[in-house]
Amino acid sequence: MRAHTSLGHVVVMGGSVAGLLTALALSDRAEQVTVLERDRYGDGPGYRPGVPQSRHTHVLLAGGIEALDALLPGLLPELRAAGAPFLSVPGDLGVWQADGWISRRNPSAPVMTPSRPFLEHRIRERVLAVPRIAVRTGTEVTGLLGSAGRVTGVTLRERGGGNGGGDGDGRRAEEELPAGLVVDATGRGSRTPAWLAAIGAPAPAEDVLDTGRAYATATFTGEAPPAGIKGFYLVPDPGQPLGTIVLPAEDDRWMVTVSGPRDDPPPTDPEGFVDFASRLPHPAPHKWLSSAEPLTRPVGYRHTMNRRRHYERLGSGFGGLLVVGDAVCALNPVYGQGVSVAAMNAVALTRALADGRTPSVRALQRAVLRSSGFAWEVATGADNGMPSAAGNALRGGPAIRLLTRYLDRLRAHVASDPVVCAANRDVLFLQAPPHTLVSSPRVLGRVLLRSPVPTPRDLPTP
Repeated sequence: MRAHTSLGHVVVMGGSVAGLLTALALSDRAEQVTVLERDRYGDGPGYRPGVPQSRHTHVLLAGGIEALDALLPGLLPELRAAGAPFLSVPGDLGVWQADGWISRRNPSAPVMTPSRPFLEHRIRERVLAVPRIAVRTGTEVTGLLGSAGRVTGVTLRERGGGNGGGDGDGRRAEEELPAGLVVDATGRGSRTPAWLAAIGAPAPAEDVLDTGRAYATATFTGEAPPAGIKGFYLVPDPGQPLGTIVLPAEDDRWMVTVSGPRDDPPPTDPEGFVDFASRLPHPAPHKWLSSAEPLTRPVGYRHTMNRRRHYERLGSGFGGLLVVGDAVCALNPVYGQGVSVAAMNAVALTRALADGRTPSVRALQRAVLRSSGFAWEVATGADNGMPSAAGNALRGGPAIRLLTRYLDRLRAHVASDPVVCAANRDVLFLQAPPHTLVSSPRVLGRVLLRSPVPTPRDLPTP
């Protein structure tokens, strides 16, 4: 049964994963949801200019799998049947951390590793089948309507072609689209702070932590790695700044990402890309890459800043605008959290609206920010210790140094201690808050009172 209180006409800027899942979460409380997407969708999965991350490796973490299943029941079996790989980690993956392989006998949790276009296409099919959700593709939002206290809609224009009403460069004239609620799901490139300034509203405060990390991704085909391993994840750290992730995707393809610091970025030529992998802390990924066949040229990416914008602090009287996904909390993509967090944002909105009332936009914004909290702590906690880390979210002082020493010791135990490994995995997979690593008596006792047991350098066996 639909709730009596309505959000009115909801306009969602951005038709990728965050925008689609937010549209779904709000649709039962809206008269109509209109998704505005700058690109034009193809008939099937495909790369889009507006989603530069679509060519890079993607992971749906265990927390994201749970959220997606709650939002779209039945989708996970459909994805599996269509070829989306599901892995157990660390059981199926060669994970190298703190100078050693994590035992594959440790407790595992699931991840899903389809390509971004494949996953987004399947989500889009399901979401756009909802009667109250409509999409306008090839539509560029150019600004916000409203005043300093409230957003009341957007200005937009159609992109490309068309007869009449144009401005001489293939774009149509601007139009206004009123809304009871405007949602920004436009990602890292969000222009909302500037658009708010244009209507006299304040800009949100920001937390920023940037390591300048760079990475590159290419797609390969080839035999699976040896020892029954279905991929690799070599985790960078302050003492060893190079990393890689090698994961299966649909259609017998492998997505390979290598990463390095700002002054040592991975090359984007095929030969240099493979050679870069020879410098990783273990030779296994490079050996596998050397025998695999590249299907695409490497594509680089450097926008890895962690940035959280506090729209919930604009004041209790401010309304009409909700910001989700990377537009509100952008995380270093090397940790593979983005799609999972988008799904968790949408679940948070569903729960906030579940009791039949319509909370304030500020309350909804707080719910979104809370649902991103675990991921923010994980990403910034990992980046905080990197030598090049900078920004107002950088933490220091005696307490942080003590915590860092403890977490270094914890990571040394992850490889061979099943209890510590499971606790660390649950945090990384967004199923438990990071504070459990320092508040669990079992974990504390093992980390502080036991010596870590090194694992062999040979590839881990099941």
